[in-house]
Amino acid sequence: MIKIAIIGLGKMGLSHTALLGAHPKVDLVAVCDTSSMVLNGFKRYNKSIKLYEDFNEMYAKEQLDAVLIATPTKLHYLMAKPAIEKGVHVFCEKPFSLTLEQGEELVAFCNEKKVINQVGYHNHFIGTFREMKRLLAAGILGDQFHFTGEAYGPVVTKPKGGSWRAKPEEGGGCLFDYASHVLNLIQEVIGKPTKVKGTLLKRFYSKEVEDGVFSSLILDSGLSGTLSVNWSDETYRKMSTSLMVIGDKGKIICDATELKVYLKEENKTESLPKGWSIKYITDLALPIDFYLRGEEYSAQIDYFIDNVEKGKQGDINTFEQALYTDKVIEMLKTDSNE
Repeated sequence: MIKIAIIGLGKMGLSHTALLGAHPKVDLVAVCDTSSMVLNGFKRYNKSIKLYEDFNEMYAKEQLDAVLIATPTKLHYLMAKPAIEKGVHVFCEKPFSLTLEQGEELVAFCNEKKVINQVGYHNHFIGTFREMKRLLAAGILGDQFHFTGEAYGPVVTKPKGGSWRAKPEEGGGCLFDYASHVLNLIQEVIGKPTKVKGTLLKRFYSKEVEDGVFSSLILDSGLSGTLSVNWSDETYRKMSTSLMVIGDKGKIICDATELKVYLKEENKTESLPKGWSIKYITDLALPIDFYLRGEEYSAQIDYFIDNVEKGKQGDINTFEQALYTDKVIEMLKTDSNE
């Protein structure tokens, strides 16, 4: 059994707690949070799991194989570094870090200590996006002309006091919280952004951070496209993320529920007809043992635990990949100020 602890019992932390608690290869031995109210509530229903308010005390007292960090972004470096020092494998929620210097140090430290690492960009465990990546790699669109990456949702829909996500020194606003998902998907599914142009970071309701992110991106392949992200769109019930790629042989439109492919000619290799075809998430979802919020959340935890058990670093959502996303975020910030 892999002995693991969780730091941070907010929405994501509690979700991860449920997933790890049900995992057949995991022994969830401890949780840590600074809120005594949260810990007292947790204690009522979980008598065997040890509770801590100080993560350093938890590291000192527990013999951990791994730790899952689900705290505000500004704390990731502070909490991950001592775990890595002890050889504890680390799963960290996204975005990775608020500064490139901290992210680069953690990547180098993990390589030195041979610590398995993963960041919670869960979209890479959604079957539709995985299938899109496969089809693009198979070249079904021929020469690619253009792409779009979009995300919309109702996080901030009126002027009000925000959470830690709306504080630039803690969460980083829409750019870090929402756009990071889209940028990471573009990076790993379509290609790495190497240049950005015409970036607009727009405030609609927030006072300290942006609510919308709009930019033109150029990838390492030379392909250009657009980024459009808005967390102040009340026409959406929850976050909706999508990618589109256009080529000389057709186009692909993908979100978390379906993959739509249009081809100008039949592709016999992929058994795709001329015209439109649709693949649904129900046919592409990864198999999991425990479902909570979406199979992608279980699948990413399964992947991390499997890598820890094998002692082998995975190639999905590594610290290094997440650091590159942070570098693109920095490009956007710099471009918006020029």
